[in-house]
Amino acid sequence: MKFLVRSLPLLLLLCSPFATASAQDYPSRPITMIVPFSAGGPGDVIARILATSMSATLKQSFVIENVVGAGGTLGTNRVAKAPPDGYTLLLMHVGQATAPALYAKLPFDPVADFAMIGLVTDVPMILVTRPNFPAKDLKELIARIRSDGDKITFGNVGLGSASQLCGLMFMSTTDTKLTPVYYKGGGPALNDVVAGHIDVYCDPATGPTPHIQSGTIKGYAITGKQRVATLPDVPTSAEAGLPAFDVTTWYGLYAPRGTPKPVVTSLVAALQTALKDPALVSRFTELSMAPVEQERATPEALESFLKAEVDKWRRIIKAAGIEPQ
Repeated sequence: MKFLVRSLPLLLLLCSPFATASAQDYPSRPITMIVPFSAGGPGDVIARILATSMSATLKQSFVIENVVGAGGTLGTNRVAKAPPDGYTLLLMHVGQATAPALYAKLPFDPVADFAMIGLVTDVPMILVTRPNFPAKDLKELIARIRSDGDKITFGNVGLGSASQLCGLMFMSTTDTKLTPVYYKGGGPALNDVVAGHIDVYCDPATGPTPHIQSGTIKGYAITGKQRVATLPDVPTSAEAGLPAFDVTTWYGLYAPRGTPKPVVTSLVAALQTALKDPALVSRFTELSMAPVEQERATPEALESFLKAEVDKWRRIIKAAGIEPQ
């Protein structure tokens, strides 16, 4: 025992320079960015755009890995359990905040088990209907829903999906009930809106925009604080008379808890540089979204925002009567 006690300071002294050197050398090999959803979806596209720009700053390549399943919790848990060395990152959307209310036995804590890097983007949702729905604006749409109630169908892509969360927020804000129609993906749901098989749908702006532009579906409200540049004629929820209907599919960047502070600092700097990159800004604009302001692309801002979102969605999901799985 005496040997161990006397050796401990020497052990710490030997290990400390190594840890410092390791952080200073970061990154010395490719970085894996895990996306908990399928390839080709909005999160995957955002990850690839972001990784391209961050790679230029960090002088190291990125590998995008799609780890699909359990509403995004499989991929998120993979990062939570990964070595805290900065070589495994997570790009996750609002599901990071809704998971505690949706899953009874979540294998990770969405706040405590991660080192925050920063927010990346807020992707607004768009409330749309089939092209021949008899309502000229959001006010008339709400009135029609209140009069016809359960006769009106609302598409969503299942537990924890952006479309489901948007639907819950809409019904909570307007005190209405719609009949849900479940889909395995956003593509089939959007196709059924175009075909007139379902009445109402709410989707991240990246999906409905070309259909609204071509007139194959009707857009009623942008659920963010600003209009979408590619849809100048679609008002925000606030402009349309429903300011409380404010929901975005925001994305944040995370590392495992315990990641060394110098590594986190390097990642934050690379993220902030990326969000000012003209190439990234241009691609985001094409996809009807925008990078967050620099002050939100920080660990402090992400942690504060995430905690508030966890509380908000817990209330909404509980009020909707959805039991954790």
